[in-house]
Amino acid sequence: MRRNKPALIASISALALLLAGCTGQSATGAGSGGGATKDTLTLAMNADIQGWDPSNQPGYQGWPGEAVWDQLVKCNEFGKAEPDIADKWSISQDSKTLTAHIREGQKFSDGTPVDSAAVAATFEYMTSHGGSSGDYKGIKIETPDAQDIAITWPAPEPLIIAKACAPKITTKALLDSGKINDTPIGSGPYVLDAGATTRGSVYTFTKNPNHWNAASYPYQKLVVKVIESETAAVSALKTGQIDGTLISAQSYNEVQASGKQITTMHGVTTRLLLTDHLGKKIPALGSLDIRRAINMVFDKQTMVKSLYQGHGEPAVQIFRKGSDAYVDGMSDPYPYNVDAAKALMAKAGYANGFTVELPTMAGQNFETLMPYVSQQLGLLNIKVKQVPLSGANAIGDLLSGTYPVVLWQLGNLGESLKDIDVAVRPTGYWNLSHQPDATVEGLWKKIAGTSDVAERKAAQQEINKYIVDQAWFAPMVDPDGFYAHSADVKIDHVSDFEGLAPKLRDFK
Repeated sequence: MRRNKPALIASISALALLLAGCTGQSATGAGSGGGATKDTLTLAMNADIQGWDPSNQPGYQGWPGEAVWDQLVKCNEFGKAEPDIADKWSISQDSKTLTAHIREGQKFSDGTPVDSAAVAATFEYMTSHGGSSGDYKGIKIETPDAQDIAITWPAPEPLIIAKACAPKITTKALLDSGKINDTPIGSGPYVLDAGATTRGSVYTFTKNPNHWNAASYPYQKLVVKVIESETAAVSALKTGQIDGTLISAQSYNEVQASGKQITTMHGVTTRLLLTDHLGKKIPALGSLDIRRAINMVFDKQTMVKSLYQGHGEPAVQIFRKGSDAYVDGMSDPYPYNVDAAKALMAKAGYANGFTVELPTMAGQNFETLMPYVSQQLGLLNIKVKQVPLSGANAIGDLLSGTYPVVLWQLGNLGESLKDIDVAVRPTGYWNLSHQPDATVEGLWKKIAGTSDVAERKAAQQEINKYIVDQAWFAPMVDPDGFYAHSADVKIDHVSDFEGLAPKLRDFK
């Protein structure tokens, strides 16, 4: 789950429900489903939002936020900018300044105009709120008139487009009101129907006919239901109570047999994040031998066959195939070998093992993954204590740093620079312990200091090789992901930067 932090996200912010299987057929025509009219799209999400603060919204299954807010520009699945509030933009040669022109005639749901003052206020709000506030530290904003804005970072910013895409634009008055978390005000394709909404259960939206891109959102009503149980969500899909839901490999055959459609997604790696490289909370993790031993105790081929029904492949690195950081032909430096792993544990002085807390959440395939992971770590005398996380604060708790080791099916990004920024650099929200590393930061500075494509790619691959050598992660499987939906819903492609779930604009 990544893409923006709290979502889980989360990112958490990210939050990849890993799925496995083959591509299903997409039907044509507008959606019906949900037992409602053909003008209603009803989706399930497996975790509630934390409120309506625009700085604290999930990128993963973040359909409520996508409904009510626009961004300055949108990022597509490859991390490239597309029009949204801005119809024109440019980046300075030194990669410090983004200049944008705001299309005229746009209005927020409270009737006030969408202008440079609102965009500026939102970006300024982001400097001190939300899990990504560090992305905007030190920015300077100029608004020469109501339609033009220039945002300047204090240093060359390789991810200037990604950071311009993230903030969800609202009004300065709401930001100043102290009621930011209560009711959303946005210029998005839908407006919240508060009377038909119950927090934690169901969110209902009606179409904004004046949205600049209304044609890309064909449904007159959007309903998003919180259904934490995958079993319940699949049942709701089969009985027509919802039009779409994420599913895991374990549900694939059942959904396919029911006649529902399945869209396949790629770009996720099941992994352990071993973020306490310095052993501050878990002293054993400060040993490279321990981190390497953990890598060696997982039989990846067996995981693909047994846990993902053969739909996936063993993973040796965390980056998406085809991205700049991905190293073609990398062999597995830590092949499955329990005896060798035990020897490394003994060498490091931990033959008797230690205890680690692993957080779990509903809807993340833990019921399948955790028994195997706990069993294999147990072979090294590493005792797993599972900590269930639930409710609106689950993602925030997950990313808080309380748990320096996390098992997660984390999505990979179309732009590997962003992957490095959120999962590898010490400021990244998926680098849960936020521990500094001179090698990573030195290579990042090299990336920021050049516009040469080949040099940037080479530096990204050096970072990849370094974190593999240092065993910062224990990558296990690159599984397929699945979004199941009714035959009336058409999904031509998934424009999610993380490859985790369709974006609201993908439902046709």
